[in-house]
Amino acid sequence: MTFAENPQSVKQVQITFDCAEPERVARFWCELLDYVVPPAPEGYATWDDFDRALPPERQGSAFACVDPSGVGPRLFFQRVPEGKVAKNRLHLDVRVGTGLVGEERLAALEAECARLVALGAVRVRLLRADGYNESCLVMQDIEGNEFCLD
Repeated sequence: MTFAENPQSVKQVQITFDCAEPERVARFWCELLDYVVPPAPEGYATWDDFDRALPPERQGSAFACVDPSGVGPRLFFQRVPEGKVAKNRLHLDVRVGTGLVGEERLAALEAECARLVALGAVRVRLLRADGYNESCLVMQDIEGNEFCLD
């Protein structure tokens, strides 16, 4: 059976980040991806109102952002007690240079890198085109989670 015959067969995914400051990291990724914070739960005017209604130990423990078009996955950020100690086993490739090659691609990657560094991201290294893969930039978000500008 194909997708056209059974569109329910495609599963939606949520990408979850473990972090120390969920709202801060979520707002960084909102800026990076042009995502938005979803509406507060029913019965609450704001997320702050909802957060204050939680037990003290749960306040500030989670935050989310969504693609306003509804196409991209929801991103969920949860507070964990331990810090990041090793390379991610999974990372996001943020597609900013799709269809571009050579100097044009590098210029697009560098422009987006500069915007993200101003938001608190860290540039790690440029991986230059090697005959198989186009150039990409390895970066870290504001808590050290790796991602690539691709």
